[in-house]
Amino acid sequence: MKKIFSLFIVLFFVLGHSQKLNNIQSGEVLNYRIHYGFLNAGTASLTTLKTTYQGKPHFYVKGYGRTTGAVRAFFKVEDNYESFINYNTGLPSFYVRNVQEGGYTQHFETVFNHDNNTLILTDKEKNNSRVIKTVKDVQDMISAFYYLRGLSPDELKVGSVKKLNVWIDDELFPFQLKVVGSENVTTKFGTINCLKIVPQVISGRVFKDKEGVTLWVSNDRNLIPIAVKAELAVGSLKASLDSYKNVKYPLNF
Repeated sequence: MKKIFSLFIVLFFVLGHSQKLNNIQSGEVLNYRIHYGFLNAGTASLTTLKTTYQGKPHFYVKGYGRTTGAVRAFFKVEDNYESFINYNTGLPSFYVRNVQEGGYTQHFETVFNHDNNTLILTDKEKNNSRVIKTVKDVQDMISAFYYLRGLSPDELKVGSVKKLNVWIDDELFPFQLKVVGSENVTTKFGTINCLKIVPQVISGRVFKDKEGVTLWVSNDRNLIPIAVKAELAVGSLKASLDSYKNVKYPLNF
């Protein structure tokens, strides 16, 4: 179980460069409940506020994940993420990952320069910084979540594939998202029609195969993740929408 929960939170936030963020409004809050088998394993949340960063309009997004209940008794996770996302480009300007996972801690801050495809990575624990060459339109772990929500209906047709590069910790990871169909998903609020999306993930040590994660997002203008399931080498993790507020468009359950 060690590291599996925190990796699931990473994938949960990642599953998600858009030119328009018009379907998201300031004050939106999404809360999720995470289960490992029959255990209530933890919670995750995303809060979005409109602000400015370096004089330009941005969304400030805070992501938070933690273990709860019996899982927390033997593996404590407190994961904090922050991202300033340029409202006009959908690209991140500043990103924070500050986590405690069992006895492991990490605190990174990243400043993105999309004009020359570089970033400045600062390790706050070691008090050092370095400049790293990246690729065009790189996302951070939080902004990638909004990549999916900013796509147009034409880009989310069944069979379509979207590729993106995501900066996680101190390394760049390529991801591929494929829309494989639509399904009605039952939730605590009722049943809602969703797009079924499968991201390709690394197989072997944690996940059962390259397509061991499935994401269901509301098939409407919100494109809100309703549920996520990850098939692990041992058991599975599931996350489902537990509460929401200030969503721009009504969710039609």
